[in-house]
Amino acid sequence: MEDFISSLPDELLFHIISLLPFESAIQTIFLSTRWRFLWNLPLVQHGTKEDVPSAVSGFIANFDEHNPTRNTRRFRFHFGEYGLLSAILAPNNKLHLHFSDENMQNPKHFSWQIELNNPQNLSDHQPTPSTFFIKTLNLTSVNHISSEAVSCMVSKFHLLENLKIIGCHGLESMSIGSDTKLLSLTIFDCPHLKSLHIRSYKLRTFLYRGKFPWFLPEFHFNLGNAMLDSRQGPAFNTFKTCDFDRVLLTIKNSEILTLCKWTFEALICPSLSSFFQFYKLKELWWIDNYSKGFYNCDALITFLKLCPSLELLFVTIDHNSYVMPNATKCSKQVSRCTKLQHLKVVKLEGFDNQDNEILLMERLRDIITVEPLILSTSNGICLPNLIRVPSHDSHSRTMSHSLVSQEMYSYKFVQVKHNNQLCPKHGHISL
Repeated sequence: MEDFISSLPDELLFHIISLLPFESAIQTIFLSTRWRFLWNLPLVQHGTKEDVPSAVSGFIANFDEHNPTRNTRRFRFHFGEYGLLSAILAPNNKLHLHFSDENMQNPKHFSWQIELNNPQNLSDHQPTPSTFFIKTLNLTSVNHISSEAVSCMVSKFHLLENLKIIGCHGLESMSIGSDTKLLSLTIFDCPHLKSLHIRSYKLRTFLYRGKFPWFLPEFHFNLGNAMLDSRQGPAFNTFKTCDFDRVLLTIKNSEILTLCKWTFEALICPSLSSFFQFYKLKELWWIDNYSKGFYNCDALITFLKLCPSLELLFVTIDHNSYVMPNATKCSKQVSRCTKLQHLKVVKLEGFDNQDNEILLMERLRDIITVEPLILSTSNGICLPNLIRVPSHDSHSRTMSHSLVSQEMYSYKFVQVKHNNQLCPKHGHISL
């Protein structure tokens, strides 16, 4: 029998669906590709850049998951000559906003200010469906054309808790203020960012990837989860150690931390007091580099002496990461030798030979009192385990021989079944 209904215009099909109970209407998605297409059609509008805030607010306010004529999760808004905004409403009150990329080679530089959850705004405006719905906001490729409109729009998301800013080319200076609810801030891959100002009382997670900017936290806030992946180096060459003091205070109580070797050598180590420690740190991702075939782990060992509660250690060698010229010898600043009593796992990645891995483990022996699980990985795949054995067992048939130590014990690589099931992952590595 020929299907006449599926060939009807979209407007008529939407009207037919709207007459059905929701349980029946949702079943139409299984009738054919044509019906599935209806449920995924984006709403398309045109206007000016000044219309962006009201257009997005209207899109959110009109959304009704149980009404097939109003449950569109996708929105495309064309503004100006080439401007395009793609919006997606995701589950759990998430909104993704992706702006069309400008000329990424020569973008126009701009400064950007975002004011969130301002108590004055909360008292002046009663919540509406378009202001209290969004708790997580992902902003991608905001540029000099769209930044002002985005700031206006975001100021109306009064319950926003998580903010992600990704791939904003041309962004040189950024200021983010939140007096109430912002808990998590992520800034990734904004290659021109040189200055970052944050005013927040409740921020608990800060994830940053890119050249390290001049970072000014206005208020002291205790981060529990901090990622400072600045393997590309500093954003400018006039850093002073005092510029990092406020940042150090915000990360000192972190339980999860990502840090580059150069950041520790250049910005943390010179100003360390003899009593400073990362008392609460449990998971560390350390990003390092070495050349000429020899890995100098002095900076890492020094840092680990500051981490008495550490349980998981992830060390990544990235040969493209920034190397600090004339690095400070950190061992003199850290005289206290803290023993790690809780270290459970050491995961190594990017080492170009097993001898460097073994040398690192032998250095670790001086500061640990336990036998952690030691894993070597390549491209995310766990390789044979590194275990500590008596030296007289160095020719065991089950072990691949790679001997560096001449002490009573040495480290060997041994194949373990189901190794990948034992291989933990640091939460920041897959971001």
